[in-house]
Amino acid sequence: MAMTESKHDHAEGADGMTVAACLFHGFSDPSRLAILRHLALGEHRVVDLTGHLGLAQSTVSKHLACLRDCGLVESRPQGRASVFSLTHMEATLAVLESAERLLALTGDAVALCPEHSADHAAASLAPAASRGAA
Repeated sequence: MAMTESKHDHAEGADGMTVAACLFHGFSDPSRLAILRHLALGEHRVVDLTGHLGLAQSTVSKHLACLRDCGLVESRPQGRASVFSLTHMEATLAVLESAERLLALTGDAVALCPEHSADHAAASLAPAASRGAA
């Protein structure tokens, strides 16, 4: 799947863009990014990640399941626990490094985007009652 397709590839491109959007969804949460960055240091169990990242076990497990479903991490049994690692370390690190370069070029534009800013994301996660909904 090429993300830089021509107009002639539109039929295949729509499916390809959907798949690409799903892949980027795997990178779209700060906790998932923290987990990916930590796994770049080596294999970790859920308990290790919760301790290092200060996240709840249920949060880490939920995000690892998402990352596994996206094909970004894999696990292997070790005793009664599972040990997680990056599936494609070089490629994942290349995407993260490219994102950092792009963020450096765009400055604060992404953070200020009304649709994708951290404030917008936090507001959309707030309970409906706190947003004034009945």
